[in-house]
Amino acid sequence: MTIVRHPPHSGGPPLAAILPAQAARSRREEGGGDATFMGVLRRVWIPLVILAVIGIGGLTVSRLHGVFGSENRPKYADTNVNEPEFSDRTELGYEVFGAPGTVADISYFDIDGNPKLVHIGLPWSLKFTAPTSSVLASLVAQGDTGTIGCRITVDGIVKSEKVTHEPSAFTFCLLKPT
Repeated sequence: MTIVRHPPHSGGPPLAAILPAQAARSRREEGGGDATFMGVLRRVWIPLVILAVIGIGGLTVSRLHGVFGSENRPKYADTNVNEPEFSDRTELGYEVFGAPGTVADISYFDIDGNPKLVHIGLPWSLKFTAPTSSVLASLVAQGDTGTIGCRITVDGIVKSEKVTHEPSAFTFCLLKPT
């Protein structure tokens, strides 16, 4: 066994002040006291913040997905999927007129909502019966003379009419559902 001799204390802080500081440091290193909690907190605060941000972000996305991306379709109790009764139908009429001898390209929607195109001499008219709840009518015409007009009627009452006077006249009529 070797004996180590320390030189006598010369200047600096007294030994009594050095020993308690070394004891406190060794306690921190051994895991005791408040200093250990602060040391651990200094090492893990960034991962804790990242976890909190991920958690809050995930909760926000799931809430917004429930509002905007919901796969649950609303159910309407008053939706009528059956064909309406004949008494719920109306007569829809298209008319295109112009100067005598005018030939026009006419585009319109038929009863099923399909677009149709005809090239025919004027005057031209078409009438059909449509469900009242789905009356959407659109009529576009362009003639080879300077005057052309269109008209949409519902049960014989004019709902939309327009007449145009210009070279290669173009006109349109639109009836929106009510």
